[in-house]
Amino acid sequence: MLKKINDFLAGWPMTLVGGLFLLASFILPRVGYPAGEKLAWVCVVICGIPLLYLSVWRVIHNRGIAKISSALLISIAMIAAILIGDLFAAGEVAFIMEIGALLEDMTTERAKKGLRNLIALAPETGRVIENGKETILPVERIKVADTVRVLPGETIPVDGVIRTGETSVDQSVMTGESLPVDVAVGDSVFSGAINRFGAIDIEVTKVSGDSALQKLIRMVEDAGNHQAPTQRIADRWASWLVPIALTIAILAWLVTGDIVRGVTVMVVFCPCALVLATPTAIMAAIGQATKHGVIIKSGEALERMGGVDTIAFDKTGTLTYGRLEVSDILPMTDMTADALLVLAASAERLSEHPLGKAIAERAKDMPLLPVSDFRMSAGKGISATVDGKGYRLGNEKYVAEADVRLDENARAALDRLRGEGKASVIIADARRVIGIIALSDVLRPEAADMVSRLAAMNTRAVLLTGDHATAARFFASKVGIQDVRADLLPEEKVGIVSELKQKGKVCMIGDGVNDAPALKTADVGVAMGAMGSDIAVDAADVALMTDDISKLPYLKRLSNATVRTIRVAITLSMCINFAAVTLSVLGVLNPTTGALVHNAGSCFVVLLAALLYDRKF
Repeated sequence: MLKKINDFLAGWPMTLVGGLFLLASFILPRVGYPAGEKLAWVCVVICGIPLLYLSVWRVIHNRGIAKISSALLISIAMIAAILIGDLFAAGEVAFIMEIGALLEDMTTERAKKGLRNLIALAPETGRVIENGKETILPVERIKVADTVRVLPGETIPVDGVIRTGETSVDQSVMTGESLPVDVAVGDSVFSGAINRFGAIDIEVTKVSGDSALQKLIRMVEDAGNHQAPTQRIADRWASWLVPIALTIAILAWLVTGDIVRGVTVMVVFCPCALVLATPTAIMAAIGQATKHGVIIKSGEALERMGGVDTIAFDKTGTLTYGRLEVSDILPMTDMTADALLVLAASAERLSEHPLGKAIAERAKDMPLLPVSDFRMSAGKGISATVDGKGYRLGNEKYVAEADVRLDENARAALDRLRGEGKASVIIADARRVIGIIALSDVLRPEAADMVSRLAAMNTRAVLLTGDHATAARFFASKVGIQDVRADLLPEEKVGIVSELKQKGKVCMIGDGVNDAPALKTADVGVAMGAMGSDIAVDAADVALMTDDISKLPYLKRLSNATVRTIRVAITLSMCINFAAVTLSVLGVLNPTTGALVHNAGSCFVVLLAALLYDRKF
């Protein structure tokens, strides 16, 4: 019951009501209505009860020095001001404290839907084959060594090894790899991956609770639970502010014999400027970032970004666009490149494979040839009759099945393309290879400049990707990244991020579901918001809504400036407070005038934050 009352009073509506009554209690006595001073009681009750609740809760539940907080000091000052009858001073310190707490809550509120979206990826049932019969069972009832059949378009429910069938699987949910992976008998597949083409039977190796997808879910959940919030600056300082303030206040009372001076010291010593410094500067910085398409979810992330010295990048969808395009057209006969493209696109226009679709897209404005006898072999390639002649388009194994051998030129071209991390489609007629078409993810043009600008800010870049090592090294060399870690599963990314954190502060930037645990584990997680998965965006601290990674150096500069602004604001406001303490001890200030001087420091903090909002970075 008490908590419900506290939560009701601590919200924005009631706090603003308290502020209006506090303002009235200050104005009315000065225009001929002395009884108006009593209106401050409304603010004292509305803002004071949550303050007292917080300070008592921390004394009871926190350990050691953490029992002493800024809330405790302000509570003592509020009660002291009430005891000597200065209601305005009591209401003022409680009101400013409550405003600071509300501003901080606004900057740290996190969405929780990401984990639910990740859980939704896990299939609830699987098709178990027993004695030749199919039985659909809940995933929890599927056991190790069971045989599970997965049809085209279905999500693989458990981890296993293929025993019959061939297909291509989209396992980007686990690895982030842009290309579907061709798999056959003996290959391992993961839960959460999507079977794109042929039906496959798999032997279960890991049941639902131990599957790769369930591990991914647990890692996101655990990383979120263990991400300790940054302790507020005001509370860190309160451990020595409280005893100092009480000592000076008691000494001022004992030496002068005037309790009002002691209470005034308590009022002006209240760390309201400290309470406001962090949330107001962070609110301004978040507003500044939002104008530039950078969504910062918490003030803690903004503060931590200022200390980041290593940024780990995913590849697909981050340094690259995450879409396949034809990169090389290599005729192996006297055929022109355009003629080879038209031939391949004519055959591939009926294909559902991403490689075939990318080839057909490249030739969408070109006149295509008539096609018949189209056949697709899952995980291998296609065959078709194009303009009356038979062709095969696919991998080396598929072409070899038709007794077509690659000559030295074709093998050299394939080796070069593999070294550049590209996927190749071999085009062959009944006798020979007539050409190769290579496809590749597309590097973002701003990536190299972005890495260079980060290096100039003493921030090193690391590439963490589920892609093959050859593709990873090729793209890394294009943008100037020296440290490359490839062929990584989500838990391996988490391990490397944890390892990097032992040497400094780490920012992770990614776009896929597989990046979510690493985003949570890093000191700061940045997601590609426009095209990234909802789960990655929700797991991250920052989202780039325009997918413009050149915003990373801007984010770093903004966070550095925000931390500097907070420190300057705290230092100057504390100087004002110490000057006010001196004037209070000398009797120049009373609780009301002391509260106004103390309030001036708080206004100064807000002004500095406002300047941050319009600063050019």
